[in-house]
Amino acid sequence: MIQSMTGYGKTVVAYKEKKINVEIKSLNSKSLDISTRIAPLYREKEIDIRQQLSKALNRGKIDFSIWIEKELSADMTPINAAVVESYSSQIKQIAASTGLPEPTDWFQTLLQLPDVTTKNDIEILDDEEWNVALSAIEEAIQNLVDFRIQEGNALRKKFIEKLDNIENLMKSIEPYEKSRVEKIRARIIEGLSQIPDVEYDKNRLEQELIYYIEKLDISEEKQRLTNHLKYFRETMEEDLPNGKKLGFIAQEMGREINTTGSKSNHAEMQNIVVKMKDELEQIKEQVLNVM
Repeated sequence: MIQSMTGYGKTVVAYKEKKINVEIKSLNSKSLDISTRIAPLYREKEIDIRQQLSKALNRGKIDFSIWIEKELSADMTPINAAVVESYSSQIKQIAASTGLPEPTDWFQTLLQLPDVTTKNDIEILDDEEWNVALSAIEEAIQNLVDFRIQEGNALRKKFIEKLDNIENLMKSIEPYEKSRVEKIRARIIEGLSQIPDVEYDKNRLEQELIYYIEKLDISEEKQRLTNHLKYFRETMEEDLPNGKKLGFIAQEMGREINTTGSKSNHAEMQNIVVKMKDELEQIKEQVLNVM
């Protein structure tokens, strides 16, 4: 089954006073291209994260983000009560011994003193938290893969529609093939009859006509195009990744359609070939998004 390279997955999990957010976006690319934005606490695990993404996603331009949201109470800077009490006691003693007035706004005075408010920003990642974060990453990856499969199913339906259209257009050429030969024969004979006093070997003319008509024969092109259409359908059902292979098959289909057009020598046949090219072009555009 085919998958699209376009996808999106997001997961939010709670761990103690934190929310761990994981978001993954994917776009089409010729190879696997991973860019990451990782919260400082998890940065030591970047290699593990990249390995997880590479293993699961195979191909595409991947934009991975993981960040932490903390509850307000957890993000507040704590006040060191013991230090505040010590400062308060010292200020009162100094005021009593020197006769200086005590502060009118104790909080403003005390909070400006050193070490009253202290915050330890150094966090150490423990195994328990990493396991929670890893499960969030795996869930986000699975959400993205599910999105890709859904998009891939839509692409598959589109491809089948376009392949059927090309097949039907190819069959619609058949009625014009025989009439085309008769018209070419009649046009050559009419041209010769308009030249006065010209004698020609009818047997030789037949031989030349057969040679010329064989050069315009499109039986081989039709057979090869039929094989390519069948191969394209079979490849869509193969294991991933198969996007590049589908692109190569589409190129071969284009060669056969172009050759058919160059050999057609018939206005209606050329119109049909143009329609076939239009259907194939839509396939080529969408194949670029297949993983």
